[in-house]
Amino acid sequence: MSIDEIEAVVLKLEPKDRARLAERLLESLENLSEEENLRLWAGEAQRRDEAWDADPASNRPAVDVMRDARARLK
Repeated sequence: MSIDEIEAVVLKLEPKDRARLAERLLESLENLSEEENLRLWAGEAQRRDEAWDADPASNRPAVDVMRDARARLK
């Protein structure tokens, strides 16, 4: 069964059952080895770097992001 098929089945579950499954999945991520954690973070950093390089026009300066975030918090 593919991940897409599993996702489709899971999304049909009752909310209580989906919440229970989500909790168990999150717990499983908390128990990763140090090596697995490092591997996953390195992969995420690589993905973000590739996304940044692929479309530099979509990136915003940090000063603009912070200004907008502060405005939303007011």
